[in-house]
Amino acid sequence: MEGTERKDIACEESRMSPAAKTNFHTHSRWCDGKDSTEDMVRAAFAVGFSTIGFSSHAMLPAGESGNLTSETAPLYFAEIRALAEKWRGKIEILCGVEADYIPGTCTPDRSSYASLTPDYIIGSIHNVVKNGLRCPVDHAPDLLKKGIDEAFAGNPIDFVRAYFAQEREMAASFDFDVVGHPDLVRKFNTKHPYFDESAPWYLEELRLTADAIAASGKIVEVNTGAISRGWLSDAYPSPFFRKLLRERGVKFILSSDAHSATAIDCAFDHFSGAEAYLPRIP
Repeated sequence: MEGTERKDIACEESRMSPAAKTNFHTHSRWCDGKDSTEDMVRAAFAVGFSTIGFSSHAMLPAGESGNLTSETAPLYFAEIRALAEKWRGKIEILCGVEADYIPGTCTPDRSSYASLTPDYIIGSIHNVVKNGLRCPVDHAPDLLKKGIDEAFAGNPIDFVRAYFAQEREMAASFDFDVVGHPDLVRKFNTKHPYFDESAPWYLEELRLTADAIAASGKIVEVNTGAISRGWLSDAYPSPFFRKLLRERGVKFILSSDAHSATAIDCAFDHFSGAEAYLPRIP
């Protein structure tokens, strides 16, 4: 499998067409980012982006700490729209959200954000739910272990299966544009291993999830965020997962998931571009 993955990366770079430099997955101080929105715009402009899109974390209508709420979301949108006017003619600035799917709490469905008229919505899973308990996927390795112990009786395979089942449900059930970091469960698995990424059961989960995403017609981001944060040496989704998605006709955009200005185009030189661009929302 390792040899297959290395070959796929080489093929992938040759097949990604040169295009304008864009990024639709950007965070700022409106959620868990380190820099202001204008800091992020300046950084994007300095490295030659034609478009930067903001995607603050959102859990509407629930609204929880570290995420946009019904009170702060309109202020966030107003600030980004004002920046777009200020920088008009220099760089295109779009305003979206990274909307969580937590069953029973919040969904990434466009109906939840209709009053804000986002340019796009990224649907993501950061918490896996079982019997009313949440297991945080990517916050910290110790919290992940604690969540697996409490919600899944210490069984990481059950947790990973539940993650992908929740992702398939999200892709099939809700109206949004981009599937965010679709194998986020890999984030800590290199430095704190807890499951075998070459196991047949795991590869089957990837196949089932690739089928569901393809059937939904949604775009998948090639997300370099784990590279900039030092957890992985490759992007989400993994090379093998990207291969499965590509074989099913799924299109990609390249995103940095930047939480600071210094990470705005992390590893973009490696991936060269994206196979498709985010469609404009009518």
